[in-house]
Amino acid sequence: MSQTPPDLDALSAPDADGPAVEADELAFDVDDLPGGALAALEAVLMVADEPIPAVRLASVLALPTDRVEGLLEALAAEYRGEHGGRMRGFELRHAGAGWRIYSASAFAEVVGRFVLEGQTSRLTQAALETLAVIAYRQPVTRGQVSGVRGVNVDGVVRTLTSRGLVAEAGSDPSTGAVLYETTGYFLERMGLASLDELPPLAPYLPDFDALEGVDMANRETR
Repeated sequence: MSQTPPDLDALSAPDADGPAVEADELAFDVDDLPGGALAALEAVLMVADEPIPAVRLASVLALPTDRVEGLLEALAAEYRGEHGGRMRGFELRHAGAGWRIYSASAFAEVVGRFVLEGQTSRLTQAALETLAVIAYRQPVTRGQVSGVRGVNVDGVVRTLTSRGLVAEAGSDPSTGAVLYETTGYFLERMGLASLDELPPLAPYLPDFDALEGVDMANRETR
């Protein structure tokens, strides 16, 4: 069922019923700026290099969180062309723990050509395969990932860790081996709000019960 797009003008207007904001939080009222609160929100989003939670945006703008959430939804709809305007080449998406402006998915191919042209730091096939195993079977040890791929992955895991895509997540209680999981940055790069949005690939990966003892074996061979 389709919903009526939010009224941007109404959302941009000050909310008399919203929670009061401390006077010293901001030296001015964002509603008095050119374009009002909506434009101020866009300005902040344009310089964000990671998804920003609505609560943080509300704090920066000195506005009630529920009003900021409404503004975010309205902007996202406007960028999709739902208010009668043209579709933009960018979109506002909720990814990871917050909101960020991305190039629109419809233009992924042309943007990809621009980004990847001449790029030398792309992940190797081995790194992509290792990342996939960690993403679908996390938390996992390097030995378990090696058992799935059939090769040593120590160097690849270090690369993924240095790029912020995976991180240590404690240790296996039975073997003491370090466990790894994907990070919020991984979700951001994938454009996902949570791991639940990953395509259903996990059933095709081997059960880790069949790899019992790989961490001990790897430890013995080092």
